[in-house]
Parts: sequence; structure tokens; C-alpha cells
Amino acid sequence: MKLSNIELVGSFYDKAEVCESILRALPQWFGKEAALIQYLKDIEMLPSLLAVVNNQCIGFLTFKLHNEYAAELYIMGVRPEYHRQGIGCALVRRVESILRQQSIEYWQVKTLASSHPDKFYAQTRAFYFSMGFRPLEVFTQLWGEANPCMLMVKRL
Repeated sequence: MKLSNIELVGSFYDKAEVCESILRALPQWFGKEAALIQYLKDIEMLPSLLAVVNNQCIGFLTFKLHNEYAAELYIMGVRPEYHRQGIGCALVRRVESILRQQSIEYWQVKTLASSHPDKFYAQTRAFYFSMGFRPLEVFTQLWGEANPCMLMVKRL
């Protein structure tokens, strides 16, 4: 079932307070406190798009402009009870539209590589594949050898 009353608003800065409860509802992905705190600091400084239903923020996507050609899907979260209802897809598509208007050509995302057995990140990779992202390279030193980082890219 897809939600018909979703409203996408933003992009905003200074939305860590709104995003924190969503991240904390997703411990399978954001259960490391130090990493979560860093994400919240970064969300304050980066643009975020919010997904709102009945005046409640149920999801967000924070992105980062790297240069005049490339941007990054920095962090995204949707409350678990709203998973698989098209909210993540809507957030990605809306930000892609914003980036195209700015003539950004490349969109990237970093996630845990498939060599790691985490089933939740397998779902994450499948989502990114469905949105048109493709693996470019795996970095074993970026997050440490125990957490290989897969860089995925998409041409806008």
C-alpha cells in the first residue's frame, strides 16, 4: 500500500531534532551511538527533505553537495511502520529533481558492502539498486575492514 497523503517539504537545515527520533527508531542501521551523534551534527549543517504525514515527520533524506557536478545521499531514514510504502522512493526522486535543477550530474551513496553479512544492509543495497544506483567501488579502510564501504553512483 502506498501512502497518498504524504507531503515532502524542504529542503531545510537544522533538522537534527526532528530526524533524531527517526534514527533512534532504526537501531538495525543506526545503533552505534557515536555514529548517530555525528550524523545529527552533520544533519544540522546539510539540507534535508522531510516526509510528513498528518503533521508528523515520518522520514527524511539529508544530502550533501560535493561540487558543481556531484552530490551525495548522505543519510536517509523512514520510521519502520512506514517502510515499503513508497516514502523512501519519493524522497530520493524529489531530491534528484532538486539536484537536476542545479545541473548536478552524479549522485552517490555510501553503504555497507555486500561482503558484510548484515541482512538489513542487504535490504538497503536492494533499495538503492531499485532506485538506479550502481556499485562503483568498495573501500575497506574508510569505515574499517570490519565495515567495508560500498560507493554506489547514479548519473542524473
